[in-house]
Amino acid sequence: MKRLLMLFLCIGLIFCMSACKEPDVPEKPVIYLYPTEEMNVNVELDYNGTLTTTYPEYNDGWNVLASPDGTLIDPVTEREYYCLFWEGTSDVEYDFSKGFVVKREDTRAFLEDSLAKLGLTQKEANEFIIYWLPRLEQNEYNLIAFQDEIYKENAELIITPAADTTIRVFMAWKGLEEPIEIEPQVLEAPERVGFVAVEWGGTEIK
Repeated sequence: MKRLLMLFLCIGLIFCMSACKEPDVPEKPVIYLYPTEEMNVNVELDYNGTLTTTYPEYNDGWNVLASPDGTLIDPVTEREYYCLFWEGTSDVEYDFSKGFVVKREDTRAFLEDSLAKLGLTQKEANEFIIYWLPRLEQNEYNLIAFQDEIYKENAELIITPAADTTIRVFMAWKGLEEPIEIEPQVLEAPERVGFVAVEWGGTEIK
């Protein structure tokens, strides 16, 4: 009887651990806007999840006066920003059919090289690396996959007037104790021309 009870308890615990898994949190997606001339820009996010934090406050969209150097000004408060920030929770399952297994000591160089291929400027890449590098270097290895269609389908950006070039870099990653085999991704980006909008973010899969 005791063995049967223990079996039911173990099954219940396993079910709870699976069913009660917390949603993944896209962290620190930040949006930069670089129009060719100063203009009012509206940015909306059609997100398949729940927004938990935005800055400046989202209010069904962001309305800013954007300058070519990336400076953003709230026309109501006249407060200045350099990016738009959001974070949320979602049940999206990210794609790890292709990616990279990166050893701890190779992480810095890997990010510098990969982010350049994905179209980020050195300043944008620096901010990405400063945020993620300390987290990634806690693991001996990391499985990293830059998301494309899955991310865009579940977090659509609507920018008005429309950007000529949109670059969105979203990194999903898992810590590993040992390396695994995986087909590498091909990383590329559009040429940055005209009004450029850039976003980067990521999430740790546990």
